[in-house]
Amino acid sequence: MSSPSDDLLDLFDAVATAPDESAAESPPVLSVSELNRALRELLEGSLARVQVRGEVTNWTRARSGHCYFTLKDEGAQLRCVMWRRDAARLPIDPDEGMALVVTGRVTLYEQRGDLQLQVTEIEAEGKEGLWRLAFERLRRRLEEEGLTDPARRRPLPPFPETVGVVTSPTGAALRDILTVIRRRAPWTRVLLRGTRVQGDGAAGEIADALRVLAGSGKVDLVIVGRGGGSIEDLWAFNEEPVARAVAECPVPVISAVGHETDVTICDLVADLRAPTPSAGAEAAVRDGATLLERLDRLRPRLANGLRRQVERRRARVGELERRTRMGVKGLVGPLDRRREQVAARLERGIRAIIEVRRRRLATLAGQVEALSPLSTLRRGYAVALDEEARVLGRAADFRVGERFFLRLQDGRIEAETRTIEEETDGRE
Repeated sequence: MSSPSDDLLDLFDAVATAPDESAAESPPVLSVSELNRALRELLEGSLARVQVRGEVTNWTRARSGHCYFTLKDEGAQLRCVMWRRDAARLPIDPDEGMALVVTGRVTLYEQRGDLQLQVTEIEAEGKEGLWRLAFERLRRRLEEEGLTDPARRRPLPPFPETVGVVTSPTGAALRDILTVIRRRAPWTRVLLRGTRVQGDGAAGEIADALRVLAGSGKVDLVIVGRGGGSIEDLWAFNEEPVARAVAECPVPVISAVGHETDVTICDLVADLRAPTPSAGAEAAVRDGATLLERLDRLRPRLANGLRRQVERRRARVGELERRTRMGVKGLVGPLDRRREQVAARLERGIRAIIEVRRRRLATLAGQVEALSPLSTLRRGYAVALDEEARVLGRAADFRVGERFFLRLQDGRIEAETRTIEEETDGRE
């Protein structure tokens, strides 16, 4: 069963091919909506895809992301719309009056009966004109800030321990980089921060990945890249967020984007531009075989250098030893003399003290000798003692018939009391 629009299209065909309009049957009465629908379907069916050249005017990007503008030439103008999904791929919005070639399909906005072109692609006049214009604008701005100045480029570390890589984890670029590093410097560690490398939002992801790697403090340099593609495929590396992240990276950055003929903003800001991801990996690490050859050549020079270092250090140690001995001798000599003087003074002092003590001892000995009973005995006297060695100094201490002893200078004599005669003090 045919639709009303099919019937209307058949009617348009019949009217167009009728030889005599007066002989044709009266056309059906259509509502405005039916006519506009039929016109829309007729236009979309017959002009499914067209390219139109003209100057852009009244360009507007709505908050929704849709873009509305008019194409015109010297004789006519055409309303155009570009939906958000297609407009998001544009590198920049075209300037007023720019000559464009747009691709899309002609349709009719039924509610108002307005003819419009639904645009899916826009190019400025000339190959890659719009993309090239966006590229040059950003390049000039970065150049004015000095970010593309070759003097900013830092040397790459000669022997990086860890290489950071920002690329797609599933792309051929990562495989190429890993293959080259394993072949040339298998001891090198690779730290990957996977990200999208094309499409809407890819530039922000690449910039974030760069900042994360650089902020980790674990990498000595970073390779940013992807394989080849169209300028639209590579456009994420031509956007300002990536350029800023590369310029702010605290470690050197190698840009390895696309093929040798592809040049991106990332290449201009990076410390080194490599034509391919494989070339970027080769620039990042030294070849192991080459290093061994260089080490072989350097071995004699290292040995001679070490020998000279040892000789210089030995001479230096000898000189320090000589100076130390002289210094110690200069310090010890006065101390030895001082020690001898102190020892002599101490000896004299001790002798004087001993002499004083000897004289005092002799005096005391004389006094003891004078008071000693033995001294009295040596003068011819004797001391009477009882059996318990107590001195019998008075006549009353004796008893007739008792024994007692006389202590002499050289012995003791036993005696017995026969008589006791007491003498009286003549003063009585």
